[in-house]
Amino acid sequence: MSTSNILRGTLILTVGTMLSRILGLVYIFPFHAMVGDDGGALYSYAYVLYSVFLSIATLGVPLAVSKFVAKYNALGEYSVGRKLFRSGIMVMSLTGVVSFLTLFLLAPYLTPIILGGEEGVHTFDDVTFVVRMVSVALLVVPIMSLIRGFFQGYESMGPTAVSQVVEQLVRIVFLLGSLYVVLEVLNGDMTVAIGFATFAAFIGAIGGLAILVWYWFSRKKNLDSMLEKDPDTVDISYKDMYKELISYAMPFVFVGLAMPLYQLIDTFSFNKAMVWAGYTAKYADTAFGIINNYGQKLIMIPITLATAFALSLLPAITKSFYNNQHHELQKQLSKTLQILLYLTVPACIGLSLLGGPAYAAFFSYSELGGYLLTWYAPTAIPLALFTVTASVLQGINKQNYTVIGLAGGMVFKLVLNYPLILLMGPEGSIVATAVGYTASVAVNLWAIKKFTEFDYAMVLRRGLLMTIFNVIMIVAVLVSLRLLGGFVPYSEGRLEAIIVVGVSAIVGAGIYFFLSYRSNLLMYLFGNRFSFLNRKERG
Repeated sequence: MSTSNILRGTLILTVGTMLSRILGLVYIFPFHAMVGDDGGALYSYAYVLYSVFLSIATLGVPLAVSKFVAKYNALGEYSVGRKLFRSGIMVMSLTGVVSFLTLFLLAPYLTPIILGGEEGVHTFDDVTFVVRMVSVALLVVPIMSLIRGFFQGYESMGPTAVSQVVEQLVRIVFLLGSLYVVLEVLNGDMTVAIGFATFAAFIGAIGGLAILVWYWFSRKKNLDSMLEKDPDTVDISYKDMYKELISYAMPFVFVGLAMPLYQLIDTFSFNKAMVWAGYTAKYADTAFGIINNYGQKLIMIPITLATAFALSLLPAITKSFYNNQHHELQKQLSKTLQILLYLTVPACIGLSLLGGPAYAAFFSYSELGGYLLTWYAPTAIPLALFTVTASVLQGINKQNYTVIGLAGGMVFKLVLNYPLILLMGPEGSIVATAVGYTASVAVNLWAIKKFTEFDYAMVLRRGLLMTIFNVIMIVAVLVSLRLLGGFVPYSEGRLEAIIVVGVSAIVGAGIYFFLSYRSNLLMYLFGNRFSFLNRKERG
């Protein structure tokens, strides 16, 4: 396939992934309006467990299968990829059934641990019910992951992109529709409503799978014609085939598990630590939902936008590394990290400064929600850095160091979570998460330097300049908040909160971008993409 087609496929997949993520962010606002903080906590208990089990059940299949199929397709051995596809459907069906039964049967035993041994707003039966409802999706999603990976191995990204968007759309429509019917039409119970909201994962998966099946039958004739040209010179056993596949998959599993594992630690320790610290079970429930559901969705906004820009440079980084183009690799790595910091840091700082009005604007006024968002927003910085540096290590085939870094970060999170919650309250779990991700990023950055001989000097110099601009931006935002606070109290309603967020964000972003433009920083970072940013250098 030509380079232009590969780039086109990558663009399609990137757009599909971005659309899916945006949909995943947007639905949370009407969701909160219907179920509030308590419903959000119940939803989070189920979804965190589901995310972990899903990552284990799929075993990094999409990327691993695509890498495996692409390798043998390049050799003209199309039958090897088809052999994997046929057996993989059965294997993924089996792992889906096993993971479903495991989560379904373990739910009553995991629930008391999640709630810290005490029933509060939600009973043990409530949590067990929603966990079991979401577990059904595990029957379908692993199969869907295999088919996506198979198509990607043929460098056909359309099926994955379209199925992702359809899956998300179907899930959200069913989720919001079922909530409305249960709560507004039938005046039903909140637990039943949240159960159907989690069951929407299964309905969405059916929609995504239907799209993939359609693509399979529409392209089967072309795929079979390739199979007929197969020289059939490679005879690989199932044992060797899956051994090779697992070697590809394991690093992807760990990277994909990063956020769910951090949330899982909170799921099993947060409520108990909060009760030990003297907080009520209801307060712990509410704080857990804010951090792991609503707050997490908001901090993903700057992460999604920033990493999209930075990750677009990764194919070029991989190419330069394997072609031993050392100078070009240094420039690409430097620009990737600078773009990431340039976009992520001010967005996260701004979200932190505007924690109270931002939470009120997106959801509803909550003193606790705004306070925890103020603490939580900065954790998006090390999380974004981890995402991008992990991808760089995968690009240069040193992903094992990502696993080491993630494991080290998890140890910090495990060790610090209880004592920091006991010492600080709910924000202690946020600090433990930030420390864990920072430790993982440190390992990744060290590995990048070791294997690419990358010099961080330019990143640090530009980072210092960005820091100065961020300090000026912080002062401007605080002044605007002070001025607006006198006559637009954001606690009075959503409109007031939107005005405060909008005006403050425009002031802060305007000053930040103006300083960046006048200093030529924008030209250095984006001038090759957006020509209007280019300015003549002064003598």
